[in-house]
Amino acid sequence: MEAPVHQLSELFRQLGLPDEGPAIERFIATHRPLDGAIRLADAPFWSTAQGQFLREEIAEDADWAELVDTLDNRLRA
Repeated sequence: MEAPVHQLSELFRQLGLPDEGPAIERFIATHRPLDGAIRLADAPFWSTAQGQFLREEIAEDADWAELVDTLDNRLRA
């Protein structure tokens, strides 16, 4: 399996969120656990633009998709 092209901090930066390690961990802790019935991109804590970005990256299986999946898994753990 190839390593992701991007780091989780870069995904957070792309989403316009604080991208330092402790800030990422706080974000995940604050929003976890995400209900299994809610798609990540539809979670209420995203802006419209953030949700659209996440939706597009997964739909296109873009180079961010693996990190979006990682974030999804961490929010559901």
